Amino acid sequence: MEPKDKIILALDVDSAEKAKALVAELHDYVGVYKINSLFNEEGPSIVKEIQDNGGKVFLDLKYHDIPNTVANYAKAATKMGVFMFNVHAGGGFEMMKAAADAVKESGAEKKPIVLAVTVLTSIDQKALNEELKVSGSVEEQVNHLAKLAKKAGMDGVVCSPKEIPIIREACGKDFVIVTPGIRPAWSEKGDQKRITTPKDAVDAGSDYLVIGRPISGAENRAEAAKKILEEISS
Repeated sequence: MEPKDKIILALDVDSAEKAKALVAELHDYVGVYKINSLFNEEGPSIVKEIQDNGGKVFLDLKYHDIPNTVANYAKAATKMGVFMFNVHAGGGFEMMKAAADAVKESGAEKKPIVLAVTVLTSIDQKALNEELKVSGSVEEQVNHLAKLAKKAGMDGVVCSPKEIPIIREACGKDFVIVTPGIRPAWSEKGDQKRITTPKDAVDAGSDYLVIGRPISGAENRAEAAKKILEEISS
């Protein structure tokens, strides 16, 4: 894997033209591009356009439905040739297993990485306990969901960088860990609550870093991406 493939840029833009411009501008420093709301605007065509322009796609739609429906979503994502996609671990074991099985049974030459979202990085301890009524700590919930995801056949999880060590211990070195909540020391914190720097996340064992505004909101986007790439490569 090239170092730039560790960086996943969140394409939080409102048009295919803006997305393609970012892919072209950042091609030398970013390997993977995350799309969610843009997919609602553009549909599967935006996946193909990003791929045709040399980028890999993380389809971040966080599927969460009954097992049969999620299996159909998984088949569709696989057919599009995405690099990775995700489901909500909160959908339970059978739902996650249905997604993983659908990919395995697809016959695709290149199968996507299938990820489970554990606890959103915008959820802190208070929100977990008081709003979601989940007892225990954030770390305990992430650990539980990560182990459930692995048992269901998921390739890895999306989690805060703060939880990397406990997931590595629980799920092993080959379990893929994708971490949002990445903020270089020189950038603003934004609305993420459980964050860390790119270098610290990689040193802790993260495989892929989801980064948005520190790159897309920078005055010089290519220079910002280059700085992050140099930081994690060192």
